[in-house]
Amino acid sequence: MSLKLKIIIGSTRPGRVGPSVASWVHEAAKAQDAFEVELVELAAFDLPLLDEPKHPAMQQYQHEHTKRWSAAMADGDAYVFVTPEYDFFAPASLVNALQCLAVEWRYKPAGTVCYGGVSGGLRSSQELRQLIGNKNMMPLPQVVPVPFVASHIDEEGKFSATEKMNEGLKNMFRELAKWAEALKPMREK
Repeated sequence: MSLKLKIIIGSTRPGRVGPSVASWVHEAAKAQDAFEVELVELAAFDLPLLDEPKHPAMQQYQHEHTKRWSAAMADGDAYVFVTPEYDFFAPASLVNALQCLAVEWRYKPAGTVCYGGVSGGLRSSQELRQLIGNKNMMPLPQVVPVPFVASHIDEEGKFSATEKMNEGLKNMFRELAKWAEALKPMREK
């Protein structure tokens, strides 16, 4: 059985370009033979700000939105968070989504594809990677930045990556597969 990779669109903002970037990541991931790939639209879960009465580590969720989010993430072996940079940080929607859960993330690797202006979202990715590590996940150092993201999206909303972006993404997938396999025994305990 192949590894399950969840690609999460981290922005929920109206008019966002995250779905275009995430479609590119999704198609590239499907071309790899290491993963069963699922594209996850965070906005579809309508997660309010930390509204569960008990700590996520207890997994005693009271609300349907958290139960759905937990079920969607729990069977993943690896994750790619597609994130914009808002005010030099990851979007609050993505930070909240990570903090809503605990056990579901443990011993799983995560990569980031970030986008923005001149920095390509790297500041956002760096902050996000710290949170990922704090959630007991393995944050990959292989980050795929997309600088000046708007210049890579055509009139129909289709994202076009450069050769270097595609190369970086393939490298990240290789690392995700290695880490997901290596951490598998820890997840099975």
